[in-house]
Amino acid sequence: MKHFALILALCAAPAFAQETPSPAGAVAYIIEPVNGAVVTGPVVVRFGLSGMGVAPAEVQVENTGHHHLLINRAPFGQGDEASYAIPADDNHKHFGKGQTEVTLELPPGTHTLQLVLGDHGHVPHVPPVVSDVVTITVN
Repeated sequence: MKHFALILALCAAPAFAQETPSPAGAVAYIIEPVNGAVVTGPVVVRFGLSGMGVAPAEVQVENTGHHHLLINRAPFGQGDEASYAIPADDNHKHFGKGQTEVTLELPPGTHTLQLVLGDHGHVPHVPPVVSDVVTITVN
């Protein structure tokens, strides 16, 4: 029975995220649009990163990652979400090819944007490299 438990634990191990460290002072930021901007669609969002490099998903190189854009959701870091892969849905856009900008079709109204850098497995670094939340209004 002990061996069964050990085998089960070893098989389950890949389900848990590994921690990929980020260097001190690494910062993600949104170059544009700026916080408080009133824009017309489509909206071009340009990503910035300081203290690290950008690499495609599944490329494991020290001090690199790829961007994820959080749209219209609570600020990153509430709860234990920093321990898991970032989901891919309407509120979480992945840029796993190393892209540094996107053009979005957002409906008129107020929207929030935030960047989170993910490692080769789409898991936030430790500590997480995130931008401030940017709030924009689309006319």
